[in-house]
Amino acid sequence: MDFNSSSPYPEGVISFLDTDLYKLTMQCAVLKYYKDVPVTYSFTNRTPEKKLSRKAFSWLEEQVRRLGNISLSTDEFRYLQTHCPYLTPEYLKFLQDFRLRPRDQVVLKFLPVDQDTGAETDLGDVDIKISGTWSETILYEIPLLALTSEAYFKFMDPDWTYDGQEDKAFEKGIRLLEAGCVFSEFGTRRRRDYHTQALVFRGLTKASKEAEKRGLSGKLSGTSNVHLAMRFDIPPVGTVAHEWFMGTAAITGDYTVATEEALCRWVGCFGEGVLGIALTDTFGTPEFLKAFSKPVRHLGEPARKTERKPSMADSFISAATTWLKEHKPDKTYADVFTGVRQDSGDPKTFVKLMRKFYDKQGIRDKKVIVFSDSLNIARCLEYKQASEEAGFQPTFGVGTFFTNDFVHIDTGRKSTPLNIVIKLSSAAGRPAIKIR
Repeated sequence: MDFNSSSPYPEGVISFLDTDLYKLTMQCAVLKYYKDVPVTYSFTNRTPEKKLSRKAFSWLEEQVRRLGNISLSTDEFRYLQTHCPYLTPEYLKFLQDFRLRPRDQVVLKFLPVDQDTGAETDLGDVDIKISGTWSETILYEIPLLALTSEAYFKFMDPDWTYDGQEDKAFEKGIRLLEAGCVFSEFGTRRRRDYHTQALVFRGLTKASKEAEKRGLSGKLSGTSNVHLAMRFDIPPVGTVAHEWFMGTAAITGDYTVATEEALCRWVGCFGEGVLGIALTDTFGTPEFLKAFSKPVRHLGEPARKTERKPSMADSFISAATTWLKEHKPDKTYADVFTGVRQDSGDPKTFVKLMRKFYDKQGIRDKKVIVFSDSLNIARCLEYKQASEEAGFQPTFGVGTFFTNDFVHIDTGRKSTPLNIVIKLSSAAGRPAIKIR
């Protein structure tokens, strides 16, 4: 744990597990199937008016360099063994010796140019590029985003305090729990800093205990941050990211089968029904649902059969297969996945689309929809009602609303979070893209 001499609070990324669970699960799958595939990542600031000073950038550079000193401790290894049984023994063994190598894999640049005059200034944009094998670089995204956000609010917008953060999180948690919401904390990537996230989670766990005493129907289901899950003895939770589908598509070079291939390999790594929330919008939800409705395929079976002139034997096999499916249908990916995550577009439209899809598939199980896009209390309650009316179990992954909700001390106005992302930009030498 690194401490600034002028502050009693920890700076930067404080543990190997100070990241989101889905980065570990994806790294596990990548190690199994795509270990040595070369990839690149790129950074985008969607709030370009928010720039860093040279001092802020120097701090960021130092914190990124320190990522190379972090490794999995014995206690953390045992925690993953006990609480994340879906992580394979081979992967856990890999993590014991794993180190990030930011000097070789991360390039940070400070671009201090005034767009109007072309003159250099003390303020500038940040450019971040990551390159290396997929299995070695996949863990950079979350710490780099968290550190960039921390640098901004440490140096560029310091007019705030931690006062009231725990109480604010408690009140938000109670309101969600009173409304019967099942929710988790998803705020690592755009948090103000680690201490803020810990205060928030302390408030949420207090709300959870109060809800249990009062017999409320809502539930705090966990946190995406594995270190906080370990620290507060609450489940680490996560789904899967666009990155898995984008990387698989780039590697296969065939977008007509990429989504089904990504689903197949996910099930192949973790098993049916494990880590079973599917992300639908990487290449458009309609295209995803075509793959989602296909029978679960074992690895080694082709995603598409080679077309040739059918023989009499083929006709017999086809007829027999049709009879078997009518009397004992194959399980589809939609059957074996617990549910889906909504991350873009209109949530209510998505609920209607998924209801229509599951009905058409003849699936009567009560499936889960995870909402995670720009949530606040009002939106959670709105989407909860729409989902339950359609026969779904809604859950909510709430991020920035928890971990970066501050006001300026002097004015009382909101201190607006950064909107920053790091995306996979290539895999196996081919562009990695996302289509909404």
